[in-house]
Amino acid sequence: MSEQRITISLSTLLWIVGMTLLLILLWQLRSLVITFMVAVILASALAPIVDGAERLRVPRWLGVILVYLSFVGGLTGGIFLIGPTVLDQIQGLITQLPIYLNHLVDLTENLIGKLSETQAALIRQSLDIQSLNAWAIRSGQQLVLRSYSVTRGILGGVFSVILTLLISGYMVADSQTLIKGLVRLFPQPWDERLSEQVEPVSQRMGGYLRGRILVSVILGVATTAGLSLVGLPQFAIGLGVIAGVTNLIPFVGPFLGAFPALLVALGQGGWTFGWVLLLFLILQNLETYVLDPLLAGAAAGVHPLYQLLAVLGGAQVLGIIGALVVPPWVAGIAALVENLYLKPKLSAERKAARTQTKLPSTSLSVP
Repeated sequence: MSEQRITISLSTLLWIVGMTLLLILLWQLRSLVITFMVAVILASALAPIVDGAERLRVPRWLGVILVYLSFVGGLTGGIFLIGPTVLDQIQGLITQLPIYLNHLVDLTENLIGKLSETQAALIRQSLDIQSLNAWAIRSGQQLVLRSYSVTRGILGGVFSVILTLLISGYMVADSQTLIKGLVRLFPQPWDERLSEQVEPVSQRMGGYLRGRILVSVILGVATTAGLSLVGLPQFAIGLGVIAGVTNLIPFVGPFLGAFPALLVALGQGGWTFGWVLLLFLILQNLETYVLDPLLAGAAAGVHPLYQLLAVLGGAQVLGIIGALVVPPWVAGIAALVENLYLKPKLSAERKAARTQTKLPSTSLSVP
């Protein structure tokens, strides 16, 4: 048998080394990379509003200033309006969390105690409630720590927010110059092809973010109103904000938002848990079958499995911030792959199929 030798050219080796060094550099600058990724998403979401203002003959620079001031003002006003109440209620939840967890453990032990000795022993061997609680707490702490390490603390987080707003505002204000300068780096015809994909990719990313925010606001308000009616008014606003914020994370977010409310309702006893469970089931079905298809689903353009993998991968690497940032980028990359590869591939296959169907008739016409 002849031996097969694998040879690697010097250029390939240099390319591999260069890509490795680039990945290491990007990881060391991950805080700046995350800031840039968020800035691109924010610019994609706000650019259509600035474009609309420009069509109304408002100078683009003035439109950018007005839109971003309105965005920051609305966000700041909302924080000052409900922020103190939310913080008080969340602090109360954190203080009473061990009590609720112990109540959950006691309830589980009581349910297991009603089974036969063999079944109870089997469940205790396979399901350690204390270990599950400890694992859940550790996992939550790790997610928070990953997010904290990316932003470099509170001051770093504030600086990142300001830098994100400045970068995204500059992107929106001078988008044409930035796009032209970027596509010049690619040879023809890829420069023209990539220039044509900026708008659909931006629409996909911006539409995804706008849809998720709108769905989350609706569900946050509905959760607050519902919890106030079913017996948890003392924590309704805090739990509603938690449900709304976590709902920004596809698939996993609704379950993360429902768990604290169900845990508090379980501690209340009586019919409260049943009503809260029914409330979240109704809201979950409302989101799945009505809100997401109308507001967010069409903008994603990504198979649900890939969205879930994007959430899990982003959370694993960058914590909560990664779970929020990675899915919009996956939606944008999906639009790029669809327009640059899948559609041309499908068009070429159809053209080849039409050519094959014409060949027999052509051969019959030849004498």
